Amino acid sequence: MNTRCAYLAAFVAMLGGEAVALSLTDCDRTTHISHGGEADHVDLGEGRVMWRDWWSQEGTATSFTLVDCAPGAALTFRTQEENMGNRLPFDRTDKALAILKRHESGARAFATFDRIAADLDGVARDIEITTLDAEPCACAALYPEARGEKTEFMLG
Repeated sequence: MNTRCAYLAAFVAMLGGEAVALSLTDCDRTTHISHGGEADHVDLGEGRVMWRDWWSQEGTATSFTLVDCAPGAALTFRTQEENMGNRLPFDRTDKALAILKRHESGARAFATFDRIAADLDGVARDIEITTLDAEPCACAALYPEARGEKTEFMLG
């Protein structure tokens, strides 16, 4: 969706009309004045989504967020970092994504965030499991019925 369409959708929604549905490409966006954002949103199926968070100002970093839309459970972890502080540079993105692929290709009942986090330990850094109060863009685009009591995502 181009910027003009996004503004039109927001305007129509503001008037109480029906807004244009979000797509995953709408979710790829800059979130921090040209040096940080969200990209590469993926539908993992069964109410789960994932995207890459990027940062590029004086240093670079890549993190991923995996969300189970209905409960709002989120697993975040950093796979790449350079010149972001006192830590040595690292890039373990391929290894971390291979771990995710292994978990997501099996039965979802066994692909719990706790198990994924345990397998990422020693590969990724800053691994955290949280519960979101607000609906992420990818969940709004793919699984809006899973919003529940979470604050609705608004593009803008």
